[in-house]
Amino acid sequence: MNRDPAPRHPLVQRLIDARQITDALFAIVKPEFLYERPIRERHRMVFYIGHLEAFDRNLLDHRVCELPAFAPELDQLFAFGIDPVDGSFPTDQPGDWPSLDTVREYALRAREQIDHALAGRADVAQFGRDGAHAEVSGQLLNVAIEHRLMHAETLAYMLHQLPLAQKVTELREAVVTHPDRREALSSMISVPAGATVLGMSRDAGHFGWDNEFGEMRIDVPAFEIDRHMVTNGAFLEFIEGGGYREPKWWSEKDWAWKEAEHIEHPACWSRREASVETGGVDGAWMLRTMFDEVPLPLDWPVYVSHAEASAYARWAGKALPTEAQWQRAAHGAPLAASGNFDFRSWDPKPVDAHPENVSAFGVEGQFGNGWEWTSTVFDALPGFEAFPFYLGYSANFFDGQHYVLKGGSARTARCMLRPAFRNWFQPHYQYVYAGFRCVRA
Repeated sequence: MNRDPAPRHPLVQRLIDARQITDALFAIVKPEFLYERPIRERHRMVFYIGHLEAFDRNLLDHRVCELPAFAPELDQLFAFGIDPVDGSFPTDQPGDWPSLDTVREYALRAREQIDHALAGRADVAQFGRDGAHAEVSGQLLNVAIEHRLMHAETLAYMLHQLPLAQKVTELREAVVTHPDRREALSSMISVPAGATVLGMSRDAGHFGWDNEFGEMRIDVPAFEIDRHMVTNGAFLEFIEGGGYREPKWWSEKDWAWKEAEHIEHPACWSRREASVETGGVDGAWMLRTMFDEVPLPLDWPVYVSHAEASAYARWAGKALPTEAQWQRAAHGAPLAASGNFDFRSWDPKPVDAHPENVSAFGVEGQFGNGWEWTSTVFDALPGFEAFPFYLGYSANFFDGQHYVLKGGSARTARCMLRPAFRNWFQPHYQYVYAGFRCVRA
C-alpha cells in the first residue's frame, strides 16, 4: 500500500517554490552562453548556478541540520557575490571556473542533501529540540528563501543585458502602452504633515532582515509628490533639453562618472535609423525589453541610476524623496492590491496601469513596476544588530555610498513588498529595475 509522502513544512515548500523560479531563469540562457558576464560589475552567470545552493548549504549546515561537506572548495568558491564600488571590476576568465557539468553536479548534490535533511519536518518544533532553536531555524529558512528570491530579481536584470541572440526569446510579451495618456501622468499629490514609521520592532513577530529592525518614528512636514513614477516620456524631455550635457544638474561625482563612462541615456535605451520597425522615424528611441527591442513606451517608468534620477529631479526643480517622505506617501496602500510584481511579467507596464494600487493620499503604484530611488543614504536604524550568521549582509554597505530604494519591481516577490523592506544600491549602477518619483516641499 502506497503512503502519501510526509507533509513539508510551509517554509520548506516555499524554498522549493523559489528554486523553481531561479531554475527557470537559468533555462532562459542558451547553455553555450552561461559563462558570459552581462554586467561587468557582477560574476559570470555560471557562478550563480553554484552560489544559490552553496549559500543554502553554508547557511543551514550545523544551524538547522547537519550537512557534511562533500566539496568544501566549491562551498567557498560560490559563497559570496560581489558589489564593487571602487571602480575595479572582476578580471576572471571563463577558464578560471569549473566546468558546467561540475557546477551543476555540485548544485544538484547540495540541493538533494538539504532536501534529505529537511524531509518530513512538518512541524516547526521538528527543526530543533526547543522553541528557541525552532525560532532560529525558521528565521534561517526565511533568509534562504528571500536570498534566493532577491537573486531571482538580480538575475533577471543581468539576463536583461544579455544580447537577445544568447537567450531563448519565446517568452517575449506584448507591449502594453498608451502614449496618449502621457500628459495626464505629470500631476502631483499633496501629502499633509504627519508621522511615519521606518523599520519594525524586534517583537513584531514577522521575519525581516537585520536592517529592517529598529522601529523609528519620524515627523514629516507637508510636501508634494508625483502621483505616478517618472515616465520614459518625461525623462526624454530631460534628454532632449540637454540634461546629459549640462554639469549644473549633476553632482561633481555623478558628472565625473557620467563623463568617464560616456553615459548619454538610460542603459536600455538606444537610437535607430528610420525603418519599418521605427515607423519610418529617423533616430527613434528604442527600448530593450527582456526578449525584444521595441519603440520606447512613453508611459512606462524610466529605469535609471540614482545619479541620473537626481539630475532629472534638479532639472525639474524638484528633489528625490527621503525614505521617510516615500514611506509617508505610501500610507494606507493595500499591499494585496493588483500590481506589476511577484514575477507576473518580465517588463514594466504603464505607470497608471493599476489605479487600485494607491495610498490613502492618492499616490499610485508605489509597490511594483519598479523600485524607487530615495535621497536617503543606506544606514542602520536605531539599535541595529547584524545577523550573527550573515554579519556583512547590511553592515558592509553602511559606507555612505549606497542609497535606499523602496517599493518593488515586476520581478520582486510579494513577500518583499512589506513596508519595512529596504533595498539599496550604489548611485552609478544603471541596471537595477529602478525608477523614481519627485517631491517638492
